[in-house]
Amino acid sequence: MAAAPRCSLLGCGILAAEVHHLIERNGWPVDTDFLPSSLHIDLEKLEAALTANLARHPEPAKLVFYGCCHPRMDAMLDAAQTFRTEGQNCVAMLLGHQRFMDELSAGAFFLLEDWALHWDDAIRVTFGDHPEATREIFQLSNRYILALRTPCSGDFSAQARHAAESVGLPLRWLDIGLEQLEQVLAEALARCQQHTGPAKNPVRRTI
Repeated sequence: MAAAPRCSLLGCGILAAEVHHLIERNGWPVDTDFLPSSLHIDLEKLEAALTANLARHPEPAKLVFYGCCHPRMDAMLDAAQTFRTEGQNCVAMLLGHQRFMDELSAGAFFLLEDWALHWDDAIRVTFGDHPEATREIFQLSNRYILALRTPCSGDFSAQARHAAESVGLPLRWLDIGLEQLEQVLAEALARCQQHTGPAKNPVRRTI
């Protein structure tokens, strides 16, 4: 039987550990190329990095692991003749659309491990050194911080508490499996494999 054709997955590294876990568990023929999640706070840098990332992979057998994270996302994907995973963002892909919308409607600000670990830097770049104004903005838009813990997460409880305390919101935890994310990736991979060529050895790159 011929080996399954390989695909290149390009995208945000916020769930890199979870994606790699699913690739290994399922034996999916996927090469990964991840960008830092911090690019989300600078749309100009995100566009430049994603465009360059796509240019390094001219082959048709590629897919993008991003949500609606940039206003020009569709235009960038069209220019590269590729597509992205289904979902509004990485949290929606992880939780599933309905659970994501339920928590969002209840006032959740979603906190993943990578964001918690780099919280102060991200807040400073986004809001500047204005703690009172930052707290006011968060409290107007959200009712609680919801820290999402997956089977691939480390212990980021101290960082999550710090994030919640810095914006004056209560901290809640949600242990979430990878079933929803697995379905999203499986569907995208099946679509990608329709356009792929011969198999090759896997490569992992983190930028």
